Amino acid sequence: MKKTISYLYVILGAACWGFIGLFNRMLGEAGVSVWNRVFIRNFISLVLLTVVFALFHRQVFRIRLKHLPIFLAAGLISVLCLAITYFNCQMHCSLAVAGILLYLAPSFVVLMSALLWKAPLTKRKLLALALSFAGCALVSGIVGGDTSVSAVGLLLGVGAGFCYATYTIFAHYGLAHYDSYTMIYWTFLVAGLGSVFFADFKTLALAFSSTQGIVGVCGVVIVATVLPYIFYTKGLEGVESGKASIITNIEPVVETLVGIFVFKEALTVWTVLGVACVFGCVILLAREG
Repeated sequence: MKKTISYLYVILGAACWGFIGLFNRMLGEAGVSVWNRVFIRNFISLVLLTVVFALFHRQVFRIRLKHLPIFLAAGLISVLCLAITYFNCQMHCSLAVAGILLYLAPSFVVLMSALLWKAPLTKRKLLALALSFAGCALVSGIVGGDTSVSAVGLLLGVGAGFCYATYTIFAHYGLAHYDSYTMIYWTFLVAGLGSVFFADFKTLALAFSSTQGIVGVCGVVIVATVLPYIFYTKGLEGVESGKASIITNIEPVVETLVGIFVFKEALTVWTVLGVACVFGCVILLAREG
């Protein structure tokens, strides 16, 4: 039962991340710059987490100084650099291409897990990885779509995928010493403070000058950042890193469904096949135990 709950946490985290495109688009339409979106996502998430943990989990504020490098790496590379590279990647290539490049992350995690911790590269895991990657390509529209991408867009996308993957790796080390809440808080303490250097405070008020902007801020902070990081990190306590990362490919499926139901985007045969591939990968991993 505990293992099943851990899988559910990972799935919930990935599903919440799938709404980031919706709220990111809302903020963009409200006139909020990419750099201010990076600041909003990381700094306001830090403020919210500080308030919540001060009220209910004060133990998260205590860590040993020797473990600080784990949180510095997770905050700067896995969260702050991810937001910078991914948001800018979307400006150099289509959202579909940006999405598929981001989801090179499970491949990085599986390979790094095998290298660092000798995690077995089983046939089932490799098949699940192939299915998840194929599913991402299908739901993102790569098959039958426009795959043109600039060199800058390609580098940013691959960089985003690598940054995304590193959180699973750093969390593995952090969770060996602390609970999931402490891992999340100190990661966002670093990312939130770091994002201050990228904010344009003169135009930040645009995010709060309309209902659309306020909904976008609340959504990107609560639904697409705080909740998924809590769910995913909690899930990592009971699911192997490589498997957890592969399961996060549910995110583009959710993002595609949001596009269909919210933005009235077309539902194609390729999309249905892609969704089937991603769910097939989750079933394969769950049955492996």
